[in-house]
Amino acid sequence: MDSRSWLGLEPTHNPNRWYLPVTPGISTGGGFLFGGCGLGAAISALEGTTGRPLIWATAQYLSYARPPSIVDIDVRVVVSGKQVSQARATAHVGDTEILTVNAALGDRPLDAEGEWAHRPRVLPPDECPPHPRWRHIDGDWIHTRLEERTALLPDGSVHDATTDGRTLRWVRVPEGIDMGPAALAILGDFVPGGLGAALGRDGGGNSLDNTIRVVKPVPSEWVLLDIRVHAIAGGFGHGLVHQWAEDGTLLATASQSTIVRLRD
Repeated sequence: MDSRSWLGLEPTHNPNRWYLPVTPGISTGGGFLFGGCGLGAAISALEGTTGRPLIWATAQYLSYARPPSIVDIDVRVVVSGKQVSQARATAHVGDTEILTVNAALGDRPLDAEGEWAHRPRVLPPDECPPHPRWRHIDGDWIHTRLEERTALLPDGSVHDATTDGRTLRWVRVPEGIDMGPAALAILGDFVPGGLGAALGRDGGGNSLDNTIRVVKPVPSEWVLLDIRVHAIAGGFGHGLVHQWAEDGTLLATASQSTIVRLRD
């Protein structure tokens, strides 16, 4: 399944306008559009309008969209060069702006590449246990459409996130989805999932932003999320996520600032 179908994003007669029905399946446990799904939809719209693959995109989250509202996404291509387009997508419900996305899209053939990030050594997903959820909610929401497992270290232990702010998690979409930029944006919205673990407390957060940098999308049923919380201060948390395919390929990196929420 492609990410556009998974999200429910639809085109209109205007090639620069798309719309997204907000359903519980793409919403948080708090009953509003999951930030990664909003960014993923905007990326899909940007790629559909420009005809180019995403390089980088950043979203600023401004307000909430709750089911069953309709989010309109308007794309403006600011610059379109021979290899790179610079564009903007604005998502709104009526007159209320929900998020703004700035992005670069394109592709440059180059006979040089390298990868210097280091993938953590963990057990494969079928040897890892289900990951506990911060919120226990009945009914359909984003996390009922994802399967998450705590990535165990080679000795079978769980990495202690309180030592360095690092949480390791395997995630997949049981329905099946292509691991393109839009899907990677959805899975990139996981810094909030590492906040409580870094503090050693029961907690999570709400995203203020989400920046996705696409490295090399390859097919992968499971994605290893290497969540790194860098700091928490003044009620806000900051961190990034490295996303790895099962074969060890670095798919993308994502970074966020979040509002920290503690259940205790």
